[in-house]
Amino acid sequence: MDSLIPCGKDRYISINELMLHLKTYNLYYEGQNLQLRHREEEGEFIVEGLLNISWGLRRPIRLQMQDDNQRIRPPPSSSSWHSGCNLGAHGSVAKPSTLPDIQITDVDAVADAEDPESGSDVSDLKSQPEETPQLMRTRSDVGVRRRGNLRTPSEQRRIKRHRFSINGHFYNHKTSVFTPAYGSITNVRINSTMTTPQVLKLLLNKFKIENSAEEFALYIVHTSGEKQKLKATDYPLIARILQGPCEQVSKVFLMEKDQVEEVTYDVAQYIKFEMPVLKSFIQKLKEEEDREVKKLMHKYTHLRVMIEQRLEEISESPATI
Repeated sequence: MDSLIPCGKDRYISINELMLHLKTYNLYYEGQNLQLRHREEEGEFIVEGLLNISWGLRRPIRLQMQDDNQRIRPPPSSSSWHSGCNLGAHGSVAKPSTLPDIQITDVDAVADAEDPESGSDVSDLKSQPEETPQLMRTRSDVGVRRRGNLRTPSEQRRIKRHRFSINGHFYNHKTSVFTPAYGSITNVRINSTMTTPQVLKLLLNKFKIENSAEEFALYIVHTSGEKQKLKATDYPLIARILQGPCEQVSKVFLMEKDQVEEVTYDVAQYIKFEMPVLKSFIQKLKEEEDREVKKLMHKYTHLRVMIEQRLEEISESPATI
């Protein structure tokens, strides 16, 4: 008997059938890093690899100012400044008597000046796919420092290599609240056992986004206009495999829960028609409805007349003993 693996709540697919879809998927992405691998672990069949997710947000998101795993080293003396704070001997924040000469540096501007090939008009994700979805990031690109104590060009390039960006956007205190370009693509490394909430949290953590995962949802959007929301019990990687590999047919989008409504296949068929065409459809449907109503009225009117005639006959006939 062929083993079954879950693909949603009370929904299962056989391993053989999934393998057929997986073979087609990998043939489509032959020679690319989007090919998927499969293995068995403790008797469980697992597929893993990169999943492309398109940004479909309408509202701005917030980036964290500081990484969770970043440690702030205390300065050697109480008069030293670190990230704009004067720390005392015990690490407490104390107000300085005089403000030192400080400036705000923008890493994007400096890095662009050093590396003319990396323009700021990049529409795709700058970071290269990694073996792990979460990567150690250095401290924020913008900080308060002493004048003349800027990072060297090599340090700037190192930061560029070791930080994820959204369409080339690194953290900047002036633009930490922004909206990613609609339709631009990122990816996360996941496996077939991860549910929709787990994938959402992984994606937000990859870019250090402060917004809660509860604000978002994953949708499978077809070119026909059909929009299918992935439930909390669904497995996004399995759903992508079953939909097929071609992103010209369907894509996985990250969208706000309260901004998007699901669109069924039946409704999607009419979405791309022009208004005059839709109005003609409505007119024809109304005419058909009127014809059906007239047929029903004629049928039951005739039936009512027959019943009334029969009742009159019965009332006029002499009573039988």
